Amino acid sequence: MGWKTLDDMDLNGKRVLVRVDINVPVADGKVTDDTRIQRITPTVRDILAAGGRPILLAHFGRPGGERKAELSLQQLVPALEAAFDCPVMFAADCVGAGAAAAAEALKEGEVLLLENTRFHAAETKNDADLAAGMAALGDIYCNDAFSAAHRAHASTEALARLLPACAGRLMQAELQALEAALAKPERPVTAVVGGAKVSTKLDLLSNLIEKVDHLVIGGGMANTFLLAQGHAIGSSLAEASLTDTASEILTKAKAAGCEIILPSDLVVARKFEANAPHEVLPADACPDDAMILDAGPASVTRIAEVFANSKTLIWNGPLGAFEMEPFDAATNAAALKAAELTRAGTLISVAGGGDTVAALNASGAAADFSYISTAGGAFLEWMEGKTLPGVAALEQ
Repeated sequence: MGWKTLDDMDLNGKRVLVRVDINVPVADGKVTDDTRIQRITPTVRDILAAGGRPILLAHFGRPGGERKAELSLQQLVPALEAAFDCPVMFAADCVGAGAAAAAEALKEGEVLLLENTRFHAAETKNDADLAAGMAALGDIYCNDAFSAAHRAHASTEALARLLPACAGRLMQAELQALEAALAKPERPVTAVVGGAKVSTKLDLLSNLIEKVDHLVIGGGMANTFLLAQGHAIGSSLAEASLTDTASEILTKAKAAGCEIILPSDLVVARKFEANAPHEVLPADACPDDAMILDAGPASVTRIAEVFANSKTLIWNGPLGAFEMEPFDAATNAAALKAAELTRAGTLISVAGGGDTVAALNASGAAADFSYISTAGGAFLEWMEGKTLPGVAALEQ
């Protein structure tokens, strides 16, 4: 761990620039899901409790360097005040005289929210001058936006190098969970990788086969591997052009001592719709006019056995078409098994990615996982073994 936390900083009387992710859904000017706001609340409250004065930096939507009223962060002030239980001031820019005056006027027990960083085109260019303008507003930099840590932007990378820097509580939790899962995990380690396309997760698969003991592949991705093994997959979603790549991954995994687990039985249907007539067939018996929509019960039994013999689990992506009953069965059953083992204290379970979070929430298993990351792209890039600029900057 080469980065500092809030516990390592003297916050009393200091203005703390906190990079957060409050890119929340809004309808008619009101926040409809405040999950991301709730997740940064511990950081803000801890800074306030230590006598610090939090100044929030955040992006909202994709304004492309232009000021757009509908993407102003000002509309989030009521939701932030409700979550933090304190006054939240607002400045109409994230740099300049107005922002400086607001930062100077900030009182103990108050929070200042600066306007959307992406109203400046220089933000996404990691511009040094913009970062310097932000740095002038504070004494300490705290990054609590792991979800934006894979972007080298002015507020996530350049700014971190200009002030004493640390990780916020959410960033700290993300990094500790991921380090426990991949950097120094308890073995055996199992990874579940699902989703539609192999092409979007080639780097992930290549990295994982060198680091995990078992790799469960599900979803549309599994179909490409079944095709590579010579199995008919009917009209199933697959990437026929990547069968050679899939074969190479299987070969490399064997050489690395990583067992790849593909479905041994399948749930197939003729229509891609909820409750479509379906049947369970062996993995090599998909009819030409059918499509694979889930892994079968024998596959789930095997996955459960692997989980039971593992110490660490990393999960990214569903095992089937989890949005539709009954093709959510494999994902739900596997998730509930992981949750059961985690509750029992025999498994460390870390999951992340948009579809993954939705699937685990739908299964009812999410609350029992050791950690669930809402970071999406940053979570994926970390699993791919890539250096995240926002994290690397904290380690300087």
